[in-house]
Amino acid sequence: MRIREICERTGISLGLLEPGRHNAITDVPGVRVGHSTIVRDGEGPVKDIIRTGVTVIVPCDDIVENSVSAGYFSQNGNGEFTGCHWMDEAGLLSTPIALTNTHSVGVVRDAMISCYRERMPEFVPEWMLPAVAETWDGWLSDIFGMAVTPEHVREALDSASSGPVEEGCVGGGTGMILHDFKGGIGTSSRVTPADRGGYTVGVLVQGNYGKRHDLTIAGVPVGRYIPASRIPGKAEQERGERASKDTGSIIVVIATDAPISADQCRRLARRATLGLARTGGICGNGSGDIFAAFSTAHRFREETGRIYDIRTLGSDSLDELFRAVVEATHEAIVNAMCAAKTTSGIRGRVMHALPLDEVEAVMRRYGELNAALLADAGRGHVG
Repeated sequence: MRIREICERTGISLGLLEPGRHNAITDVPGVRVGHSTIVRDGEGPVKDIIRTGVTVIVPCDDIVENSVSAGYFSQNGNGEFTGCHWMDEAGLLSTPIALTNTHSVGVVRDAMISCYRERMPEFVPEWMLPAVAETWDGWLSDIFGMAVTPEHVREALDSASSGPVEEGCVGGGTGMILHDFKGGIGTSSRVTPADRGGYTVGVLVQGNYGKRHDLTIAGVPVGRYIPASRIPGKAEQERGERASKDTGSIIVVIATDAPISADQCRRLARRATLGLARTGGICGNGSGDIFAAFSTAHRFREETGRIYDIRTLGSDSLDELFRAVVEATHEAIVNAMCAAKTTSGIRGRVMHALPLDEVEAVMRRYGELNAALLADAGRGHVG
């Protein structure tokens, strides 16, 4: 289930803009997503109990030969995103973006270089700076087990496809946690009105942050109305190891087919913060909240002396794209929670799925209240 289904049944709006066909980052033409999921049960309380993986976002089939405009923004920098310095300097993205766990960034980066060298012997760039980002899955997974291998990166790249995107406990999101419930990978998209260009903005998140009482969905403070007693073991968990700090992270990747410059991509990346805040994120001290945006509208091949004629939107035309990022980021985070399943991990720990029946009940009450207020307003009783 995705959160849009619950909102439609309860009369709650997820925003002003319409989603694309699949309500996914792959609604942006040419963008593909692939996962490699690693679930393994070893011996003992920790060793080789693995809940991790790799997710890749491929901006376009020729991304290594021809870069795209890109920009990034770090809201809170307790995290890693390789290649972001070149992205900031040149405004270019020249590889897929991979998402994984904190301790596997290096192997994923190196494997991506090896993969493209093997698969494109006729085109070997002088250098590559792969874009690899991470969040920490060590609450459920043996993160010191170094389970991710080059084969998993190849599997994610090979499986990358357009169309619907698998969400929840998959790929890099396999061991992640959101607002004290099971989290992971989520995605959403928005399409701007035809008279504003009809551009598509897609978002994919790897979410691993937040506290239950902050969780807000479409303006409804859902988290505070889901009692800890509703989820087995949740009360003990919140009094124990995960009680005090918001030390999680989130990576947000934004794609669009709108013709925008690198500077404008950076502006889109900053708006992911608003979608995160709309969902209840506070970007705690220990959190790595890093966002990247790219546009597939232009291609750039490194050739000495070449001059590019580039058409971009004016700054006054960006408001609908900003709104699209905020709405799609919010929905993508909640989609990750809706798709995730209850997951056991190291030391007997269990992270429970978001109880969707409770979510729907809370949102239904708010939807009925909203409908009553609107009816009263129409009769002149409110306002």
